[in-house]
Amino acid sequence: MLDDPHTPVQEQRALVIKKVTSENFDSFLGLIDKLAEYEKLAPPDPDAKSRLRKDCLSGQPLYEAYVGEVDSKAVAYVICLFTYSSFLALPTLFLEDLFVLEAYRCRGIGQKMFDYCKQLAKSNGCGRMEFVVLDWNKPAQKFYDKNKAKRLDWYFYRLVNEDF
Repeated sequence: MLDDPHTPVQEQRALVIKKVTSENFDSFLGLIDKLAEYEKLAPPDPDAKSRLRKDCLSGQPLYEAYVGEVDSKAVAYVICLFTYSSFLALPTLFLEDLFVLEAYRCRGIGQKMFDYCKQLAKSNGCGRMEFVVLDWNKPAQKFYDKNKAKRLDWYFYRLVNEDF
């Protein structure tokens, strides 16, 4: 019943948001693979998966990650990290990924995961929360517009490691 995307929200089990640990890391990686599939990109290779594990679970993690579970099944995840705003002189929570399995979309899970990130930003004294949305991902754009996010008129640039 839970895998039916038409199940009304009130019939769902509660979403439980948990920090990614060594115990749930493999489920987290499975969700990253599903995001790659959704975005029609190659998933992380074994070396990248090893770095993801080390960079998340080390004593000084480079990012934070959380999974959303329904009936102990990982159905969503977020990756976030802190940057810094020189103009505000405050930290910024950068939301790298927010992903919900297709069968669990339109049930409020993405909203709960996003609200959790907003609370993280607030509790860490952030002046901003920022994220990037692909130009073709209209459902994500609509979601963030609904959440009063302001679209910036900036161009997003990238250098890859062979260019520096």
